Amino acid sequence: MAPALPIDSARMAWWLSAWLRGNATPDDVRDAVLDGDAAHDLSGLPGADGTTSLLLSLGAIRRSGARSAGLALPAPGHPTGLGGPSDFNAAALESGEAVLLEGADLGLVPARAGAGVVWQVLPAGRRAIDDLGEADRGLRATVAATATALVDLDVARWRPEVADELMNLRHVPTYDAPEGTPPRAVSLAGRALQALGIVELAGEDHGGAMSAHEMARRSDALLPLELAARRAMVAACSPEVWPPA
Repeated sequence: MAPALPIDSARMAWWLSAWLRGNATPDDVRDAVLDGDAAHDLSGLPGADGTTSLLLSLGAIRRSGARSAGLALPAPGHPTGLGGPSDFNAAALESGEAVLLEGADLGLVPARAGAGVVWQVLPAGRRAIDDLGEADRGLRATVAATATALVDLDVARWRPEVADELMNLRHVPTYDAPEGTPPRAVSLAGRALQALGIVELAGEDHGGAMSAHEMARRSDALLPLELAARRAMVAACSPEVWPPA
């Protein structure tokens, strides 16, 4: 069986969208989003008092007018997938991820709480994001350029694991996706996570083995890949930019 997406908001976006579109049951959503966690609860959802479980929140989410759920994956200086307002953007940036309820002008921001997650519900504006095709082409081009740059930096000398991952790019990982998720979105999510893994590995500290100049060149090479991977992951997990079913 394929593993679940490792990002809480990505799983929420895929499975909540599937339920809103009639392709998953409430139990499917709960089991997939929890992925072994003790609980996922929502706080501040209109029409619901206090904090409620994900399962009991689904009806209120539908009544809010939500048609699908999409991913935001922001980083400092790069609000990927966000559209405001400032309170929501700040919370999402602090978390590093969020979900947008398309059609409801609401967003969900996750925070780890013990063995579970509490999702804060906040007003969220509409956003402009790449569609699947744009994000796919952008990631492919950036992966090729970054691979060349890392080879020029002699990546195998200071990070053999990165060289191995670059050699393994043709083997795209796949993840458990609900019915109705386009195969192209599943593939793009796999490649985006693969690229983010390369960025994380290549960006780790080397115990002073690299000079300041080499570190700056490495950062310059990795930033475009990180941004392209974030845009790709957002598109892969945002049905609002998927082609019509």
